Amino acid sequence: MANLQIKGVQDELYAEIKKLAAAENRSVSQQVLFVLKQYLARKKYLDTQKSPAQVLLEISGSWEDERKAQQIIDEIKRARRDSKKLQKGL
Repeated sequence: MANLQIKGVQDELYAEIKKLAAAENRSVSQQVLFVLKQYLARKKYLDTQKSPAQVLLEISGSWEDERKAQQIIDEIKRARRDSKKLQKGL
């Protein structure tokens, strides 16, 4: 098993790790390993997930319709109903 030595850890960070370790009944070394494993597992999971932008790009342009644009517009206009709700304003 490999050993890892970390130099230059800020006192505030070390104190926070030590506090977490005590709260979870772990040594500082065990806590650092635990946090690293959690981070790497989450990163691995997130790397496999598609971003919302990727999903949007994949579905954009995927609508197929035999009708011409003007025909679709005309159908939408015919389906609209007059509403008197906003005649007096907001």
